[in-house]
Amino acid sequence: MSKTLTEIAQQLKDANKKVQLIYAFNGTGKTRLSRSFKELISPKAEGEEAQSSDLADKKVLYYSAFTEDLFYWDNDLGQDAEPKLVIQPNAFTRWVLEEQGQDQSITATFQRYTSDKLTPHFSTDFSSVSFSFERGNNEHEPNIKISKGEESNFIWSVFNALLEQVIAELNIAEAENRSTDDFNNLEYVFIDDPVSSLDENHLIELAVNMASLIKSSQSGLKFIVTTHSPLFYNVLFNELNGKACYMLEQLEDGSFTLNEKYGDSNKSFSYHLHLLQTIEQAIADNKIERYHFTLLRNLYEKTAGFLGYPKWSELLPDDKQLYYSRIINFTSHSTLSNEAMAVPTPAEQATVKLLTDHLKSRHAFWQQQGA
Repeated sequence: MSKTLTEIAQQLKDANKKVQLIYAFNGTGKTRLSRSFKELISPKAEGEEAQSSDLADKKVLYYSAFTEDLFYWDNDLGQDAEPKLVIQPNAFTRWVLEEQGQDQSITATFQRYTSDKLTPHFSTDFSSVSFSFERGNNEHEPNIKISKGEESNFIWSVFNALLEQVIAELNIAEAENRSTDDFNNLEYVFIDDPVSSLDENHLIELAVNMASLIKSSQSGLKFIVTTHSPLFYNVLFNELNGKACYMLEQLEDGSFTLNEKYGDSNKSFSYHLHLLQTIEQAIADNKIERYHFTLLRNLYEKTAGFLGYPKWSELLPDDKQLYYSRIINFTSHSTLSNEAMAVPTPAEQATVKLLTDHLKSRHAFWQQQGA
């Protein structure tokens, strides 16, 4: 039955589970769902500012695209200014950086998911951060502008430092024995897609670390995690016990469904069908975007695994290296922000259709529900 995002938020609240894991494709409404859930749990009073200045007032702590909006680049290069990432004052950034001094923990987490040669440098008042890079010849390159993916990783590292502190404090059963009462009202943590630009090894590492952190929580704190990454979903699915799993879909009329999803994406046969339907719809509508190459690659990977092929590229048409290179170019993670690829050209869009048709005609087993 179709629902509004507010009704789906109510469904998540009523489930009363410690962990709820949601898979959804990009553009489905994951970030909007996080906002709807926040408004349901902690509605703003008339005239109240959107961001409370006090952590103690919060019932929901959430990480989403809105969290990333708290950070922006100061690029006034015309005045010989050095590029720096400005940190807007906010309850959680003030607590983590100013009150708790977690800058070293943030740096360690950030370098774990990027490179130990890439180092953030906080200003003395924590109002901004700059970055330097150590090259292989010991050359020091200061004040660089990092990629959008690295920026997202840095912001997640700040949030992760807060999450570690929240769980540690709430694990102390007696509230009077905690070092702070700032988290006593907190009920939920909503994490929306923290994996936007990680390679597979670091993505798995982040998922394992997140699952371990969630499992370490002994209080009544509840977690909702959404993702568009099948691999991230699979790792969390296998690492977390007692979770509820769903697939969020948006219907043509703008309404939504949140259906229970049994098994990880490798075991859920309808997941493969949904991937195929999504790609075919984009082809039919002539609206192929870069992420459809990722979906196509995932289809090939899952099909190869099912058939026992050691490499998914072995399923490609005759000129395997050519098609392999085209897919890799669109699904690999760029290291520099200016390397971001444009919208696929008509020829590249035609490649998606050709490879989809090839997979269907050569390996039609996965279209049959009884297979």
